[in-house]
Amino acid sequence: MQLGMIGLGKMGANMAQRLLRDGHHVVGFDPKPEARATTEKFGAQSAATLEELVGKLTAPRAIWMMVPAGDITGGTVDALLKLLASGDTIIDGGNSNYKDTLARAKAADGKGVNYVDCGTSGGVWGLAEGYSMMIGGAKDAVERLNPVFESLAPAKDQGWGHVGPVGSGHFTKMVHNGIEYGLMQAYAEGFSILGHKQDFNLDLHQVAEIWRYGSVVRSWLLDLTADALEKNPKLDGIAPFVPDSGEGRWTVAEAIDLDVAAPVITQALIERLRSRDADSFTDKLLSAMRNEFGGHAMKKE
Repeated sequence: MQLGMIGLGKMGANMAQRLLRDGHHVVGFDPKPEARATTEKFGAQSAATLEELVGKLTAPRAIWMMVPAGDITGGTVDALLKLLASGDTIIDGGNSNYKDTLARAKAADGKGVNYVDCGTSGGVWGLAEGYSMMIGGAKDAVERLNPVFESLAPAKDQGWGHVGPVGSGHFTKMVHNGIEYGLMQAYAEGFSILGHKQDFNLDLHQVAEIWRYGSVVRSWLLDLTADALEKNPKLDGIAPFVPDSGEGRWTVAEAIDLDVAAPVITQALIERLRSRDADSFTDKLLSAMRNEFGGHAMKKE
């Protein structure tokens, strides 16, 4: 199948490679010439502009976007809608907010262009392991793309599915990432407790390896944790600062809107925010209050 690919960063380039080796024809666009050159080495064609990309595809066209959520995705969609024709399809494989997806799909529908949202998980391991894909959109538009999804997935019949109408793919991926926050937080706290029990001098990498087999807490995330602890047992040189992509925030906001209690995911998000406050006014004020009401000692800087 012929597919346009916008965004040839690490994940987009890996997806292009996986498609190419399965016999698909890929035309890639990226504003960075070096990214286009790298993808050409894998056997893809490249385009220096969106106009050139669209011109190299045969109608009905299908174009997959792997670009950052927000204004960049919105601007790319706006530009594409000026170039595409009725019957063409845009696939957003990034981490867009599903509410933005609904608005973009409405604009696309006004031009007769199909809009498919594909929540994509797999990261840097996707080239070797395949991608987990949660797909939203009209049934006929998604079915036409089935050969692409089958090539990108871990197996033709595993790790992907059409989960519902447009918007549902990004909504499902949003909740997936919220769950990921909670799982990561639980592992991090557990290993921190183990590490702080200095009397036992536990080897955290060894414990992770034990848990990987037969344990009810085994997972691919634990496999990756074990790898990290093997490479850097004391986590030397790593700052205690945890970014977030935004999807945890969206998950918590959606839980509130739906009156669903989500304390674990919410607290995991709060911990990430807390990690960024190197000079916490909150903690300073707590110490000051203890001193005021109880005369408790305050630790000075």
